[in-house]
Amino acid sequence: MQPVAFPSARPVDLSVIIPIYNEEANIGSLYERLRSVLDPMALPGGYELIFVNDGSRDQSLALVQTLALRDPRVRYLDFSRNFGHQIAVTAGLDRAEGQAVCIIDADLQDPPELIPQLLQKLQEGYEVVYAKRRSRQGESAAKKLTAKLFYRVLASITHISIPVDTGDFRVISRKVVEALRRMPEQNKFIRGQISWIGYRQTYLEYDRAERAGGETGYTYRKMLKLALDGITAFSDVPLKAATVSGFIVSGIAFLVMLYTLYSRFVTKEYEPGWPSLMVSILFLGGVQLIAVGIIGEYIARLSANVRQRPLYIVSDSNLPEPPAQPQR
Repeated sequence: MQPVAFPSARPVDLSVIIPIYNEEANIGSLYERLRSVLDPMALPGGYELIFVNDGSRDQSLALVQTLALRDPRVRYLDFSRNFGHQIAVTAGLDRAEGQAVCIIDADLQDPPELIPQLLQKLQEGYEVVYAKRRSRQGESAAKKLTAKLFYRVLASITHISIPVDTGDFRVISRKVVEALRRMPEQNKFIRGQISWIGYRQTYLEYDRAERAGGETGYTYRKMLKLALDGITAFSDVPLKAATVSGFIVSGIAFLVMLYTLYSRFVTKEYEPGWPSLMVSILFLGGVQLIAVGIIGEYIARLSANVRQRPLYIVSDSNLPEPPAQPQR
């Protein structure tokens, strides 16, 4: 299907960015719910719905293209492969024209009906209004526990205030969008970047519903990667922990050495054997490997930024090319 561009006659009031990955079961319902919420608002400049297809293997793209033929407010980007949720959101931000931008997932766990309240808060003078989860339905106890621990550990070790129990569902002003476009990281953690930017921020609480259909694309492996991106992007505590643990282990090793010399030359009760030697070697080796691994994570991210590859490749779109940005 050939892309069709729809030029904007005037600035759009609201852009809604929707990253999708195998969401064919939810796209139709999400579109209808968004229309039922946004149409009655009668925004003077209108709104646009930007679907970012992150390498879906189902009929998600075809459904979005069908909607785009019927409704010129539906825009889409189709990636050449799966680049990840945070990159999909970034691509939407690069192309969004709205004076305000809403980020929402396609699984309907985050209610579109909350958007008018988020916009109302934005009009009160805030630059960021995020949705804070009061409860999470349809998720396993293990996922709830790991998410709770992650948010609290991240909040305790970072030098910025990243709100706990929040995802990417939020409304941000044009000022924040422009600031995000100037941030060149390859390993994106959008909610952390928005917190780092600052400005006046507030939240609304809501009860998160269970997934409407399909299966989540956020596996534990992807969640772990996101956690590493968040920690390494906004905290150097792991590096400090590696340094401190090195001093601690060195101190313990020095005490063990003194005890060994005392037993050998003073008490004469020294019994040579391999158990203590093996325990010492394995303990020291384990600490060294952990420290090297932590340092390696930071170096890998530095290497990714130095290569300056594009964050994503667009295969098809009905959106115009974005304005030139500083080289990432």
